[in-house]
Amino acid sequence: MSGRILGTTKILGVMGFPVSHSLSPVMHNAAIASMGVDYVYVPFPIPVEQLPAAIAGLKAVQSVQGFNLTIPHKVEVMPLLDEVLPIAKAVGAVNTVKRVGERWVGTNTDVAGFLEPLKKLSCDWANTPAVILGSGGAAKAVVAACLELGCSVIHVVGRDPKKMKKFHGAMTSQLHDYNLRIHPWVSIPHLLEVAGIVINATPIGMASDPNTPISEAEMNLLPDHAIAYDLIYTPRPTKFLQIAAARGLKAIDGLEMLINQGAIGLEFWLDQTVPIEIMRQALLQHLATK
Repeated sequence: MSGRILGTTKILGVMGFPVSHSLSPVMHNAAIASMGVDYVYVPFPIPVEQLPAAIAGLKAVQSVQGFNLTIPHKVEVMPLLDEVLPIAKAVGAVNTVKRVGERWVGTNTDVAGFLEPLKKLSCDWANTPAVILGSGGAAKAVVAACLELGCSVIHVVGRDPKKMKKFHGAMTSQLHDYNLRIHPWVSIPHLLEVAGIVINATPIGMASDPNTPISEAEMNLLPDHAIAYDLIYTPRPTKFLQIAAARGLKAIDGLEMLINQGAIGLEFWLDQTVPIEIMRQALLQHLATK
């Protein structure tokens, strides 16, 4: 496709609220243009209370072939779909939905996307305790990924006791993991002292938010070999990763996760290999102008 939107053009998109910060349209439209397929990828800003209506309404729009989910819809969308694939059931969150006939089928590409940059590291994961900040849909995917890596123990930290209890119940029943431990936010300093990797799966530090989920003093508690991984990719780097880099830690942002989960999702929608390097370059060029 040469950038024209025709009557035959099929629609893909990303649902979230807010969603204006999303870079998914940048990378997906670059790939679509390179592949020469008659598609376009657009943002869908959908408030939480409007999600059921949006899912039902888009089913009637035959040109809409699929969509991604971002904060805060990854868990809430599940009961609204016609089918949820095993990986998404295991994680307890959906980030990619495809039209199959008149049905919405959901999957999760976050696990594979999260793992990609970690696979390139030489690390003894069996002796690497993980600390995950947050308990939303992204955190569920990170738990599954840490299990796949073989992390010795996985600590999840959150602010809401009721939400954390629900999170623990969902994870242990779906993943049958006995090394998953749930903690209140005040436990962070104690946990960081033994962490091998700390992952920010909260929206703290996103876009114009100048905050960080852990302070400079808390970052100093981490062992010298620890890894700091922020799922946020804008701003780049986040304050969380700036502090980690100043501390001399290995710092990973969410850009590679975004690229890899996006490429897997585009292949899921189009049933063909996609140009991941073009997606990466489009994002890097876009960010270079910011």
